[in-house]
Amino acid sequence: MEANVDYIRDYTMYAAIFGIFSFNWFGWAQERPRQSWRLYLGIASGIALLVGLIGVYLSIKNWHEASALADSGAFKDYLIYVYTEFFVAGVGAFLLIKFKHKDYIAPWIAFIVGVHFFALVDVFQDSSLNILASVLIIVAAASIFLSKKLNVANSAITGIGAGTILFCFAVLGLVRFLMV
Repeated sequence: MEANVDYIRDYTMYAAIFGIFSFNWFGWAQERPRQSWRLYLGIASGIALLVGLIGVYLSIKNWHEASALADSGAFKDYLIYVYTEFFVAGVGAFLLIKFKHKDYIAPWIAFIVGVHFFALVDVFQDSSLNILASVLIIVAAASIFLSKKLNVANSAITGIGAGTILFCFAVLGLVRFLMV
């Protein structure tokens, strides 16, 4: 399924949402990274926030443009998927804390976020979200092994991986917006 170029507002929202969530993931990566990574994580956070804010501005300026969510069925599906994502992620995080495995919360959240993007492919009529979903799931799984090997928190690796892929999709949103 090809991305629908008629949904200009969605591309600006990709930049806004993915940019701001990239900023959040780079922030979470600072839980217990190697000391030498902190400056770069801070710079990455700042750049991601800037891209996210540009996306917010462009979203506001283009709010009248078409969006996949203008269809009431698509918007309803979107809400169901997002609420389900938050619920499942929250319950999983609660259980991980309860059973004293809080170091696995970041990979768990990244995994659930990744899975939810598979559902959003049809909502946004954008097959590129399959790539985003797949890479986030790979990041979640790989972080568990890489963090042990590098002796850092799972959140450091998960945050760097998720922050990077979300940043790339935020920039892609801007590029797609500019190409329309």
